[in-house]
Amino acid sequence: MTEFSPEQFEDKYANYFPELQTAYRNAFESMSERYDSELIHAIDQQVLNESEPFYEEDDGFRIELPENPYDRLTAIVVDEEKFEGVLAAYVETLEAELRDVFDLDAGSPKV
Repeated sequence: MTEFSPEQFEDKYANYFPELQTAYRNAFESMSERYDSELIHAIDQQVLNESEPFYEEDDGFRIELPENPYDRLTAIVVDEEKFEGVLAAYVETLEAELRDVFDLDAGSPKV
């Protein structure tokens, strides 16, 4: 496992690209098991593909989504309320996967 450094996470794609791929893949697989796979695939390809993970010392990981995520969804027709609920669960799952991949608990390195 790669040791996590908040400073190195600022250049995350150079320093942690394989770990990011693992977290996103794990979140996708987990969400596909619990929700409609077509909706999860559409969110993955049309919303999360433009998302940006950030790490903050006090708050841990957070995912910044693109503007108007529902409007980006063109591959599937879904009620906006359902979409928002599934997207929120997906973001929570992704943040949890990031903590797991980097062996962090609630935003703090395990000692």
